[in-house]
Amino acid sequence: MSVSLRESGDKRASSDAACLVVIYGPDLGRRVTLSGQPFEIGRSSKSDLTIDQESVSRHHARITYESALHFIEDLQSTNGTFVNDTSVRKGAIRDGDQVQIGRTILKYMTGDNVEAHYHEEIYRLMTIDGLTQVHNRRYFDETLDREFTRSKRYTRQLALIVIDIDHFKKINDTWGHLAGDSLLRQVVSAIKPKLRAQDVFARTGGEEFAILSPEIDLEGARLVAEKVRAIVEQTAMRFENVTIPCTISLGVAQLVATDEDPSKLYKRADELLYAAKQAGRNRVIAG
Repeated sequence: MSVSLRESGDKRASSDAACLVVIYGPDLGRRVTLSGQPFEIGRSSKSDLTIDQESVSRHHARITYESALHFIEDLQSTNGTFVNDTSVRKGAIRDGDQVQIGRTILKYMTGDNVEAHYHEEIYRLMTIDGLTQVHNRRYFDETLDREFTRSKRYTRQLALIVIDIDHFKKINDTWGHLAGDSLLRQVVSAIKPKLRAQDVFARTGGEEFAILSPEIDLEGARLVAEKVRAIVEQTAMRFENVTIPCTISLGVAQLVATDEDPSKLYKRADELLYAAKQAGRNRVIAG
């Protein structure tokens, strides 16, 4: 799958200081400028923004400029157009809004400092997962290295929780990848408020997450993991008016003196996660 962008030619419109940036999907970080002319998004190669994905209609959505605002209109697409996770037929988009077309997420930027904001967004994408808006694997690995070294040096506690969504492939197979993407975002929204400010929450794989918790012992981390497990089980995950059952399995490990490098801590937590899944899923195993 790929995303191709064709720049609009009209540079006279007062809407020139506006653009779309790909923050999730192929061509991550790519930017296209919007103008006063209609701008079409779809699977067709003739679109101004071509998104080559099965979940995208040939003529999916159109952006127009009206009364000093950009509006996005869904062109009766099969899977809909979403702004900030809300399905829209036609509506204004404002600075910072996230537009989802198929499995691609675009961020709308406008204003006098759009160039600076674009570069800030590119820097942010180096550490943030565009779909879920939590830290990505790269940031997590760097932080794990740093916290591991600090904890060993000062003999401080460090706990790691690894998480996997149960039967995620079945969810994708049953309701489709758009539902799976929505579920990932909802799981993150359920978990994030339950964590401390100093905890590092990251998406480490497709349906895999990790929580790095400094200054907490194994029992404390186990209690956090159990609270997280329970809140996900109790949260109604919905996609297109369908409730999707969702549970998670978690493995919890604590830094010990014999850990020679961060990979040992991660491997132990991952093995405990595997044990939780083997034991029937929707449970926490700490060790």
